[in-house]
Amino acid sequence: MEVADKWIKQGYTARKVLKIVGISEQIYYYRKKHRHEKQRVSNGGRPIPGFSLNKQDEAISDLQIQEWLGELASGEEAVYGYRKLTVLLRRQYGLLINKKKVYRLCKEINLLQPQRKIKAAFPRKIACNRAITASNQLWEIDIKYGFVAGEQRFFFLLSILDVYDRSIVDYHIGLSCESRHVTQTIQRALLKRQQYEQKKLPVLRTDNGPQFISHLFGDFCESNDLEHERIPPRTPNKNAHIESFHSALERECLIRHEFKNYQEAYETVINYIDFYNKRRIHGRLFDLAPHEFFQATLKKQISSFVVNV
Repeated sequence: MEVADKWIKQGYTARKVLKIVGISEQIYYYRKKHRHEKQRVSNGGRPIPGFSLNKQDEAISDLQIQEWLGELASGEEAVYGYRKLTVLLRRQYGLLINKKKVYRLCKEINLLQPQRKIKAAFPRKIACNRAITASNQLWEIDIKYGFVAGEQRFFFLLSILDVYDRSIVDYHIGLSCESRHVTQTIQRALLKRQQYEQKKLPVLRTDNGPQFISHLFGDFCESNDLEHERIPPRTPNKNAHIESFHSALERECLIRHEFKNYQEAYETVINYIDFYNKRRIHGRLFDLAPHEFFQATLKKQISSFVVNV
């Protein structure tokens, strides 16, 4: 750390110096921030960093860890308490995490053993096989995590993708992503696609993240007559289309930038989504961009086909 700081102060770029000394950028900025925080905190405690490290020194967001905990609690591991869940997080995801933090994360999303005895107000519906023949039949929803190196914090991108035309119908990007953000984004998407005028609304498919198993989200789906289905734990192939979008976003956008602040991250991601929807060629859509394909289907310029999910 001291050697890296010395070179960076002499005018060398942080990325080049860290690559030479063999320190990841996330761990360098985290330790630098944490070192100053220890000097500032006077009450004996320290601020919650918002992430944990894995064996590769990569920062994993607390929300991502809570999503993994939700998947574990939805499977055969539902009988485990926070201590055994800690063991699974270390084994399956290589996290460097202690049981006290797992207890706190479980408590925040009501996954501690006493809460599991309460009957769920909205029983989980498992995602089933479907044959999609038109837009607005099935929307996949998921969250992608990005990292702002200059501010040492994560930002969140919630996207709603139409499985048939592959468009990002609407999205939320911010420094937090809660159930209320999810419901607001879905409402905008329904208005944008004029779905409130239709007899049957799109089916919503999500994973088991804390935003999607909350009472707020369950109440919203029930009051709006929306069918919500959740994929089984550890089956991202059931959400393959939005996972593919997130893979393209990571490959073509996120890894190409080291964001200095949230505003820079916000503008970069928004520009990419605009490119993806309006100009990026999609092989599955006859080499059209998603918005072009969607408009062509409305005008019946393209023969319909079946998407099996």
